[in-house]
Amino acid sequence: MSSIDVPRLQRRTLSLLFVTQMTGGIGVATGISVGALLAAAMGGTGVSGLASSATVVGGALLAIPATRLIRSRGRRPGLVFAYACGVLGALVVVAATTTGSVGLLFVGMALFGGGTAANLQARYAAVDLAEPARRGRQLSMVVWATTLGAVAGPNFAPLADRYARRSGLPEYAGPFVFSAVAFAILALVVAVALRPDPLLVARGLGESASPVRSDGLREAMRAVSAEPAARLGISAVAVGHLVMVGVMSMTPVHIGGYEHGDVLRVVGIVLSLHIAGMYALSPVVGWLTDRIGRRPVIVGGLATLLAACAVAGTAGHHTSQLSVGLALLGLGWSGTMVAGSTLLSESVGTVIRPAVQGLSDLVMGLSGAFAGAVSGLIVSWSGYPTLTLLAAIAAVPLVALALRPVPALVMAEGS
Repeated sequence: MSSIDVPRLQRRTLSLLFVTQMTGGIGVATGISVGALLAAAMGGTGVSGLASSATVVGGALLAIPATRLIRSRGRRPGLVFAYACGVLGALVVVAATTTGSVGLLFVGMALFGGGTAANLQARYAAVDLAEPARRGRQLSMVVWATTLGAVAGPNFAPLADRYARRSGLPEYAGPFVFSAVAFAILALVVAVALRPDPLLVARGLGESASPVRSDGLREAMRAVSAEPAARLGISAVAVGHLVMVGVMSMTPVHIGGYEHGDVLRVVGIVLSLHIAGMYALSPVVGWLTDRIGRRPVIVGGLATLLAACAVAGTAGHHTSQLSVGLALLGLGWSGTMVAGSTLLSESVGTVIRPAVQGLSDLVMGLSGAFAGAVSGLIVSWSGYPTLTLLAAIAAVPLVALALRPVPALVMAEGS
């Protein structure tokens, strides 16, 4: 490994991840922006939240085999597998729209979560070879790259839907055809270009004397339980995602009251601002994470999530205020995601790190899936403001955890 120019390889890896995240952002956001509307059209408002829930659960579960591949063979095979699942899922959703099968729709949305799983795992590839003082910034740059695609993604939905209907496909099928193509391109690019694999290089540099064990979720849970900083990191990522998914997944249904074309247009605008909040300022969030510390940024992210719930919950059908609330929701998620992921990654050693990162994505996914599953029921029962109130209450315990003193982080050998 001594012959490898690590700084050059890191720059090349970051450049590749930047490009793939832009394309991945388009693919994920285009499909997700109409997922709840499609589920509502096929099965009613009460099950509309299950579309996002199925995607989140699918992404969480697919992270397990993807992580297994990453542990044994490196980042590249795991990312290719996840994107391939996204392609299959998008095509299954298209099949569901042609057959009218709600069950098939949810299967497709679950597989579609592979695209999300790949995008989330890519952020960890950014820190495999990063210098300790730049981990937050380099992770956040990969997160930020998603902005350029994800902000535009929801606005591709009306265009894709229009062309698909002209070709004889049912309503809302077009965005998923578009996503399938995007994920297929990504799988090919990663398979060809992500060489040498950054995780395998990091292992060779940091823990060359240690055998690569087949560490699984049980070992990952032990590692997290033994390290307070890791517990805070994984909790921040999970709770931030729970609040974000719970509120975001039902916003398209809450907007309502427009003709079909206007619904897609308004949803595109609101979700574009939300996704901009998630990603556009992530370089600033990453800089703050390195500058003032992981825990203060987590606390700031939680405070922003609480403000977002208050703004969105009192917006009614005022699109401008709702847009502000959703932008704040995305910004709060960015704080918990970037700082929490950085804290988690540096709290454990290189060998166990992929398993811990996979555990984090699993917990995050299941938390978001729970929020997505109950959000439709809450809105049907008591309305969107009640949903935002309950989401805010769910964040309060993490505020207490984040404000507790955390022992000084001792960097793991080889990290």
